[in-house]
Amino acid sequence: MQHASLAQIFVMAAIVTTLFLPPAAGLVWLGCALAGASFESLATFGGALPGPAAVLAWWSIVFLPALGYAGFMLKAE
Repeated sequence: MQHASLAQIFVMAAIVTTLFLPPAAGLVWLGCALAGASFESLATFGGALPGPAAVLAWWSIVFLPALGYAGFMLKAE
């Protein structure tokens, strides 16, 4: 297996994060609908963040494990 540069690892982590969020949000929305909870309240941390900031916060939260995954799979030089 080839070794990857740190830039390649960060790019892969960003791609994995971006592809993971829409289906995960859909499942959370479905779970909220079934439980009778407010998806907006959950997604915006109880209304503490506006929509775009909440999306960035969730993206950042998901990016950290994706970075670990990318680093493990690509083996940094």
